[in-house]
Amino acid sequence: MSCPENAFGRDISGTKISWVSLSNTICHAGKTEQKVTGNKHMSPSLLAAIWMIGAILSFSSMAVAGRFVLQELDTFELMLYRSVFGVFIVVAAAIWSGTLKQIEGRNFRLHLLRNCFHFTGQNLWFFALGVIPLAQVFAFEFTSPIWVVLLAPLLLGERLTRLRILTALLGFLGILIVARPTFGTVNMGMLSALLAAIGFAGTAIFTKKLTRKTGLTGILFYLTAMQAVMAFVLAGYDADIAIPSGALWPWIALIAVAGLIAHFCLTKALSLAPASIVIPMDFARLPLIAVIGMAFYNESLDIYVFVGAAIIFLANMLNIRAQLR
Repeated sequence: MSCPENAFGRDISGTKISWVSLSNTICHAGKTEQKVTGNKHMSPSLLAAIWMIGAILSFSSMAVAGRFVLQELDTFELMLYRSVFGVFIVVAAAIWSGTLKQIEGRNFRLHLLRNCFHFTGQNLWFFALGVIPLAQVFAFEFTSPIWVVLLAPLLLGERLTRLRILTALLGFLGILIVARPTFGTVNMGMLSALLAAIGFAGTAIFTKKLTRKTGLTGILFYLTAMQAVMAFVLAGYDADIAIPSGALWPWIALIAVAGLIAHFCLTKALSLAPASIVIPMDFARLPLIAVIGMAFYNESLDIYVFVGAAIIFLANMLNIRAQLR
């Protein structure tokens, strides 16, 4: 089953950027059309839902493991060990799948820009995990597609329409409800989670550009290799890089594996079903992580987080529907 390109409204000139157009681009990553595998009697949407369960569980386990690791390491050290694990995993997978040739030296500048955004966003995301409730971190993360709408005119020269302005305003309303900022209540955790979402938005934009030029193996290799170097420099600037204790290594490995599995599952889901179906599934992460936070970290279930997240969800859906027209 090939990706229904016209149904997604992809702009061949490369100016549109959203979850809709990004999902369509991912479907053709590596310049080969992805084929639907699995039970031929199962609908693509149901297969996408199964892949999204894997993504949701992986993202959530990465958050739990990240909070545990941060008791001993700082975010730069966490990113260093995670990225080193990731390099070995990506290279091994590339050898096994025969895609090692996708690791090439072209598009280095695009890889660097993408990974600067992602490295910044991921470090801020991990920092936020340690200082604010898990559900609040995820709620802020879900604003990322809205930041894509605002960054696209600057990075891609895309026109900012009235509907996109409306979705951005709705998204900011959701942010205000989640954070409920008053004097003294806004903390570094909230700001870090919000800035992380902006970092992930920039990552999405440059991912779309890269998937037109190179395969997923190359993207993932440069993701892990470049961020290993960045993390080594920042973790070691004071000549003091902490060595994890023996009990911590399984958690670091879980973060590395879960991160790659999560993005692989999300990519597979977007190749099977439209973003208008897949992205609402991703919002199931919020109630799941809220329950985990309540059960294991004694975090209260904040109704305002869910109300704000619902408004952010509405803003994202409006943006997706606009792309489908």
